Amino acid sequence: MKKRLLRLNKLAFLVLLAVFSGCREEAVSPAESQEKSVEDYFPRDRAEVLVVGSFHFDYPGLDAMQTQEDDKIDVLKEPKKSEVTELVEYLKKFRPTKIAIEAFPAWGTTQKLKEYKNGKHRDKRDERYQLGVRLAAELGMDTLYAIDADGLLNELYPMDSTYFDALGKAYDFRSEGLYDSLYTKWYEDDSRKVSQTRLIDYFSEMNSRMSHNYDYGFYLTGDFKLGEYRGADMLALYWYNRNLRIFRNIQRITTSPQDRIMVIFGNGHAAILRQLLEMSPEYHFIEFDSLQ
Repeated sequence: MKKRLLRLNKLAFLVLLAVFSGCREEAVSPAESQEKSVEDYFPRDRAEVLVVGSFHFDYPGLDAMQTQEDDKIDVLKEPKKSEVTELVEYLKKFRPTKIAIEAFPAWGTTQKLKEYKNGKHRDKRDERYQLGVRLAAELGMDTLYAIDADGLLNELYPMDSTYFDALGKAYDFRSEGLYDSLYTKWYEDDSRKVSQTRLIDYFSEMNSRMSHNYDYGFYLTGDFKLGEYRGADMLALYWYNRNLRIFRNIQRITTSPQDRIMVIFGNGHAAILRQLLEMSPEYHFIEFDSLQ
């Protein structure tokens, strides 16, 4: 009888030990969950986007900072013609599944791609042809995406042109001050560098994080300080909103986490698109100089 009681007590002890151990495991679980990082809550499998910030190869003269005639290059003549080919071959390493360019739907991207395949547009200096259309053709694509957009200001202006004229008075990316002179010096030196540097090296520097950050910073000085909030409101309505819409168009052409999207745009846009893509849980931003 005594041995039987000892066995029962031993069994009870083992049961209690098991229950206690289970409670300890449950108590540890919340602590273990706290060890998860924020990114663990979101998919690792995301569409990859390579933003290729560019200058305008045909120098349309639409930007505030103008390139001097002596600093302009001709991508249809050597040595820059071969350098464009070198750049195109490098970009192919990204293996894009989709290519999007700085164009509105009316530009007829896919139609121009078909025409390019038939031998047309080879004499166009525009980077949309030299990079976007050419890459799509050489990679055997049938579609080229136009993702440019106007800012909200274009839609609001007709509703009250007097108000928006007053809001945008003297907002022309030209002002006097320390940072305006510093940016002017940088852009002038940078324009001269294009003719003196291999295009692939120039593009690598232009698309670096540092270059994008300072390029973005240009919009936060000078005219940004007009009035109390007037400069900030103009930036939001005209420039930042436009880039938000461009980003929205990237979302609209994204159909799979396996997408590899190349976006070829003016480098001023690239700086903001970098920020939006890096912050988005839907995309992996691919650094220009990381292609292997």
